[in-house]
Amino acid sequence: MELAELGWDTFLAESFEAAAAGAGCVPARVIREERGLYLLLAALGELSAQVSGAFAHGAESTADYPAVGDWVVCAPVAGARTATILAVLPRKSCFRRKEPGARAEEQVVAANVDTVFVVSGLDGGRNFNVRRIERYLVLCRDSGAAPVCVLNKADLCAEPDGFVKEAQAVAIQVPVHVVSALTGAGLEALTGYAGPGRTVALLGPSGVGKSALINALLGAERQATAAVRPGDLRGRHTTTRRELFVLPAGGMLIDTPGMRELQLWGDAESVRGTFPEIEALAERCRFRDCRHMGEPGCAVEAAAAAGTLDAGRYESYRKLQKELAHLARRRDVRHRANPKARWKDISKLVRDLHTRPDSKFET
Repeated sequence: MELAELGWDTFLAESFEAAAAGAGCVPARVIREERGLYLLLAALGELSAQVSGAFAHGAESTADYPAVGDWVVCAPVAGARTATILAVLPRKSCFRRKEPGARAEEQVVAANVDTVFVVSGLDGGRNFNVRRIERYLVLCRDSGAAPVCVLNKADLCAEPDGFVKEAQAVAIQVPVHVVSALTGAGLEALTGYAGPGRTVALLGPSGVGKSALINALLGAERQATAAVRPGDLRGRHTTTRRELFVLPAGGMLIDTPGMRELQLWGDAESVRGTFPEIEALAERCRFRDCRHMGEPGCAVEAAAAAGTLDAGRYESYRKLQKELAHLARRRDVRHRANPKARWKDISKLVRDLHTRPDSKFET
């Protein structure tokens, strides 16, 4: 397979050269990851792989490890379909969230993605939730990938227009598509996002039909699917690992397990673009650093009190900002407690002292 079909470009080629790979090393893309074992796709075919001991020793967190969609430098084993991963090439985009649980740890969901399909279901229950769509949009924009809102299971919804309007009200300037993986309705609008060399990731909770969409777009039953629970219409987990699929006509799709917990990973700037009406109002606040949480002369709070700003949007914005501020405090504490991170800071300080024009140190 030609690497260009997998998204290989000049930027990656230059990054590979800069990685100073040894003789016999080749670039490959991670197409599957499961419990520290990787399946790679290189010009010479598929390779089973693990990271090298040096890689594991140098990694500061799980986010440094390869993720599905990553490009890596690997050393194939002669006469076998195995390889050792030596390095991860720089990511052009990275969809990440806070790792589930109490730890303030970053988890990379998918890397080098061009477009993210934020999938919701139109079959009732909890499969359509505008607050969850907002949360996905924040993570999408922070990742560097372009979001697209996909409303699946149109075959089970007699009046989808109301859902479309709700989605458009929060997914401002984001394409919204109504589709059915079962009947194929609307799928032609999605195929244009996954042209040759381009990667699309599907994200959403269990039960919205991500795996069914993958199968429909691939034209083959590659992913297991299951009906939602009849009692509450909640989804069952059928996808247990992240995996990249190559489309017959070119382009790639990444399927991901449903996320019961979607905590943000970013900073205050991560919400930029998701709430444009609030950003416009913020320009009229008395103070430029207004947080819209009780400061005098806040135009955002005034609009919320007057009813000209949607109350749900305002509360969602405040909740996300508080969550990111809390995360920032926890990340700072964790960073200062990390010995490797401390030594990096010390090394940077020493380098700065040596390179300052007024430095008294000899170089």
